[in-house]
Amino acid sequence: MLKTQLCGIKLKNPLMLAAGVLGSHASSLNWILKSGAGAVVSKSFSKEPNDGYRNPTTVAVEGGIINAIGLSSPGVEAFIDELESVNRIIGKSIASIYGANPEEFAYVAGKVEDLVDIIELNVSCPHAMEGYGASIGQNPELTRNVVKAVKEAVDIPILAKLTPNVTDILEIAVAAEEGGADGLTLINSLGPGMKIDIVTGNPILANKFGGMSGPAIKPIAVRCVYDVYEGTEIPIVGVGGIRNYTDVIEFLYAGASAVQIGTSIMYEGPEIFGRITSDLEDFIEESEFNSISDMVGFAHKE
Repeated sequence: MLKTQLCGIKLKNPLMLAAGVLGSHASSLNWILKSGAGAVVSKSFSKEPNDGYRNPTTVAVEGGIINAIGLSSPGVEAFIDELESVNRIIGKSIASIYGANPEEFAYVAGKVEDLVDIIELNVSCPHAMEGYGASIGQNPELTRNVVKAVKEAVDIPILAKLTPNVTDILEIAVAAEEGGADGLTLINSLGPGMKIDIVTGNPILANKFGGMSGPAIKPIAVRCVYDVYEGTEIPIVGVGGIRNYTDVIEFLYAGASAVQIGTSIMYEGPEIFGRITSDLEDFIEESEFNSISDMVGFAHKE
């Protein structure tokens, strides 16, 4: 009942682990798959190792968290061992990668192509070093060039993960589509935002600023999916603040073919995947829908 497809890849259900949460090791990725997720996305990694920012890197706020990890990465060579140990029999594996230019993205993608089912391009991190993340994804031409380079380097599907921190996200989505993206992931965290310690008067995060994620950003994420669905022809993965099955349904109705869950795992653990899939099945049984695909874009009906 919950089986669906994304970019030609069959999924047992539309729920995925979002990049950056429990995605650094094969053991935690397999834990998420065994908990019921249809796919898992690794933590973003790069060509060369990167230490990221020093602690503290996350802080809880009303409606979610602010994080500034700084795209820490062990480097692609070190991460290969983790990807090789992900159990792709019970679920699909997606590699989130980043780089400073099209050549770095293409290099990393080529190194892991045979180890994963899909590659997700992180061109949207709001707290990355200059020249990375949103510095790319806020520019249509740079986004197009990165996608094009990776598309020419690999034969598996590519998702471009976009930032909401732009004037017109549809413009960036169209650029990614023109570059050859097979699908889009919407959205990365908002920001940058910050929280100040009222005792010391200092920003709590070591980097001062970070990206906001969690339930508070869901309405913005849903609107982004809705807008991009109307202006592009490729599938969308919705992400941002999902806590229950009704949140998933909103994203599907807006136009998402699948969804990713991240921050909410911090609230209730990987068990959230089993709970939501069970609730989704109950909803479909009691509705006029026969499948997940029947629900995609339902809010756009005449």
